[in-house]
Amino acid sequence: MSRGEEELVVKGYTDAGFQTDKDDSRSQAGFIFCHNGGAVSWKSSKQDTVANSATEAEYIAASEAAKEVVWIRKFVSELGAIGSFVPIGPLLR
Repeated sequence: MSRGEEELVVKGYTDAGFQTDKDDSRSQAGFIFCHNGGAVSWKSSKQDTVANSATEAEYIAASEAAKEVVWIRKFVSELGAIGSFVPIGPLLR
């Protein structure tokens, strides 16, 4: 994102753990968005849906992160900044 001459960059990361809760088979997922190295938005929780594979758990996590990106972009545009987001792959364990 940029405002005037200043470059603002938001980086996003997402990850999911497949069936991390053995009692109900739900996966854990989370995301974090950082601006200048500081977290501006984050979430970590069990997924509402039971995923049938690790890939599905990752897609669900990516979908939740994408919803947050839409909100962040809208918020930033209301502040008068022009958005540019840097997509980053899943976190490595």
